[in-house]
Amino acid sequence: MHDHYPELYRSFRWQVPAQFNIAEVCGRRWAAESSRVAIYAQDDEGRRAVYTYAALAADANRLSNALASLGVKPGDRVAIVLPQRAETAIAHLAIYQLGAVAMPLSILFGPDALEYRLQDSAAVVAICDNSAAETLLGLRAQCPALREVITVGTYADGAHEWSRLLVRNGDDFAPVKTRALDPAVLIYTSGTTGQPKGALIPHAALIGNLPGFVASQDWFPQRGDVFWSPADWAWTGGLMDALLPALYFGFPIVGYRGRFTPEKARELVERYGVTNAFLFPTALKMMMRSPAWQDTRGKLKLRAIMSAGESVGSAVFDWTRDALGITVNEMFGQTEMNYIVGNSQQKWPARAGAMGRPYPGHRVAVIDDAGDEVPVGTVGEVAMNRYDIHGDRDPVMFLGYWNNPRATERKYTGDWCRTGDLASRDADGYLWYQGRADDVFKAAGYRIGPSEIENCLVKHPAVANAAVVPKPDAERGAVVKAFIVLSDAYRFKGDSALVAELQAHVRGKLAPYEYPKEIEFIEQLPMTTTGKVQRKVLRDLEADRATTSPPR
Repeated sequence: MHDHYPELYRSFRWQVPAQFNIAEVCGRRWAAESSRVAIYAQDDEGRRAVYTYAALAADANRLSNALASLGVKPGDRVAIVLPQRAETAIAHLAIYQLGAVAMPLSILFGPDALEYRLQDSAAVVAICDNSAAETLLGLRAQCPALREVITVGTYADGAHEWSRLLVRNGDDFAPVKTRALDPAVLIYTSGTTGQPKGALIPHAALIGNLPGFVASQDWFPQRGDVFWSPADWAWTGGLMDALLPALYFGFPIVGYRGRFTPEKARELVERYGVTNAFLFPTALKMMMRSPAWQDTRGKLKLRAIMSAGESVGSAVFDWTRDALGITVNEMFGQTEMNYIVGNSQQKWPARAGAMGRPYPGHRVAVIDDAGDEVPVGTVGEVAMNRYDIHGDRDPVMFLGYWNNPRATERKYTGDWCRTGDLASRDADGYLWYQGRADDVFKAAGYRIGPSEIENCLVKHPAVANAAVVPKPDAERGAVVKAFIVLSDAYRFKGDSALVAELQAHVRGKLAPYEYPKEIEFIEQLPMTTTGKVQRKVLRDLEADRATTSPPR
């Protein structure tokens, strides 16, 4: 295929208006088209509903009026503890056009996680459903700034019920005029040490996400496109990689309120005619092993898949191409600066296992500790510059960490914003992921990146998923250990013979020092709510075992 990348990257220029508000471009401007569908909503019991942009805008206006009557002012933080449902989108639009700051929180958070974020942000209102209502109401004593709680679909003493609140307010609202760099979203992101940090995201960051979104979704939108992702709308992946970009272009997105399974994914994609999706590698691995996703090529409308969060690897890359007829576009980004590197198979060749190239508008490099770019083929830290190749400010950049200027300062080396992720760059500008800086380890003097070994293991039919971590060893410092989730066909075959087979499988494909010296079969891997494997949990487990167990 012809490589259009050099010209696309060289010619791209940012156009960021001085005044900009996410609610205006994602809701209000489409409301005049009364039949334009915004959200296909479905819950885990099969109940379905369709919401138009006109309905979203009207309810967003009612909620903005309601929030204003409750004393919410521009700049105030409003927590949203909701799953994928229409009310989540309405809440975001209402908060943005009020000039306030939306703080999405996962419904999986327990009381301690919610309390810390509510206290640290000084959120004044929380919007939730029955999954968090009791907890939030119980936290008000510890969170003095939290004046009001709004519940969706449930009644609770001391809270405002959503539908009753909206019916008391009109659907006419004059939006607050916001600047592009005014704060819009506060998302807490966990690091390797200390408490989570709140990344403050401006309205302009949505513009900064668009080049990568369009490219990774093979030039979305096209006539008839429908988007879906199981990514939680409380996280950057679900909010900035799915919900808001789909609404920005005025196209439908599927909101499913329930647990991801390969079977449910097949049902949703078929029922709603999904054409574009964002799927984590973990989800794709589950689909790859599921009978529901065999013999689907040419039977679905699915035309583009973006994947992020972990390295896709060649096994999944090959499966999506061969079984679905789709070249999966890998993407890399983080909350602080999202959608900055990736593939776009329509415009430049996607290479299996590569993170991709910097998307147009983003100046990305691999740097050393001093902030200097490293040579081709050398491992360093991925970083993005505040300014693009033309010297214009990159709008995707976060404003800083909430109430934490020291952490913000540590994030930068000069104008380079560090990601904490390691990669190398090849001669054509593709970045190759080497793992988190804290995931890479040394074993017997060799530098080990877990993703390559994990990808090799997943190619074996017995392996549904894998995570590789260092196991402390007195002689070698550490040895390679793999935690493996078996596929259904091998569920009861996790014995020493299979261990030896898997070790031989890796030894025959990678360097001799990379094969896992120890393998442990596990029912499921520890995951973040965004679908990333929590290797740190497994590393800590091995460290604890080393201090409490006698040598073997």
